[in-house]
Amino acid sequence: MEKVHKEKRYKEEKHKEKKHIAMFISSLNKGGSERVLVNLAGYFYQRGYAVTIVTQYRMENEYETDGGIRRLYSEIPEEEIGRSRVINFMKRFRRLRRIWKKTKPDLILSFIGKNNMMAILTSRFLHIPVVVSVRGEPKEEYYSKTLRRAAAVLFPMADGVVLQSRRNIDFFSQTVRKKAVILPNSIHPAFMREVYAGEREKKIVAVGRIDANKNHILIIRAFAALAEQYPDYELFIYGEGELRFRLTEQVKEMGLQDRVHLPGSISDVADAIYKASVFVLSSNSEGMPNTLIEAMALGIPSIATDCSGGGPAELIEDGVNGLLTEVDNWEQMEENLQKIINDEKFAKKLSKNASKIKEKLNPDLINAKWEDYFCKIMERK
Repeated sequence: MEKVHKEKRYKEEKHKEKKHIAMFISSLNKGGSERVLVNLAGYFYQRGYAVTIVTQYRMENEYETDGGIRRLYSEIPEEEIGRSRVINFMKRFRRLRRIWKKTKPDLILSFIGKNNMMAILTSRFLHIPVVVSVRGEPKEEYYSKTLRRAAAVLFPMADGVVLQSRRNIDFFSQTVRKKAVILPNSIHPAFMREVYAGEREKKIVAVGRIDANKNHILIIRAFAALAEQYPDYELFIYGEGELRFRLTEQVKEMGLQDRVHLPGSISDVADAIYKASVFVLSSNSEGMPNTLIEAMALGIPSIATDCSGGGPAELIEDGVNGLLTEVDNWEQMEENLQKIINDEKFAKKLSKNASKIKEKLNPDLINAKWEDYFCKIMERK
């Protein structure tokens, strides 16, 4: 009995030691980086941490968070926005710094581009460790000379740096490389299911924001080239973005409006793609693409561009658990689609091997790595 009481007191004491983590991102608009942050927030909250998500804005199409997670906004009110960019920046700076002073987090995690630099600057001399996370290819997130110079000065001030792939490390100085770690994205629990064993639907699917970088026109061109040969197949591109209307018009011009579908953003992606014959990622640049990870976890034979950033190439061993295609090469994309469609045995091999990613990127395993990394940084501080 005494042993039981001791264990209970130990657990209570450990719970009291749990820290407060603040997470900073532009919004929770539905996208890959936002989903990773929301998943991490949920994990730490369930583990007993106090969690605050700080965003600049609230968007219409956002991910939901656990009810106990606090949400704060760092953008200045519209009536306070003036003509001077410098003054507006200083107002935003002071507002975010006040948030850190008031909430007193034990660690700040920031995601993406300018947010990372803002988190470092606004927390200076507050004795709050900051971990910055580059979610895509660094040269894309820091696309101008000014941003790259700023990153070169500020990143060494961060207490931790999280990158998505080994290729990204070369962008940074030796000082940053020493503190940088590669922490992959975990698989969302909705995609942790058995591989579909029945006859797959004649669907080719893609999931992602419909913008220039995702390059969905590449998939459409490849599909158009084989559409007549495979009249039973259809293409579904799930997602929203500024190019959706243009893609819709291009599909009409090709006469494929009955075969190519753009349903928009949906909440049940796993269910929608579960039985698909092929998943395609056509991006020009990617960090560690969630959509590809999730499709592979479901055992969907997958094709991805070997794009800059290096994520797809680290996930796919060409011809073993998926297929890689040159960026913007729709003819090679068409060839790879035909390899999977024409060879059921090959497709099943890709499916079986792809699904093994569940072991490597299990949510419990990956989230625990993030927690261990944070704990080490908080202990050092």
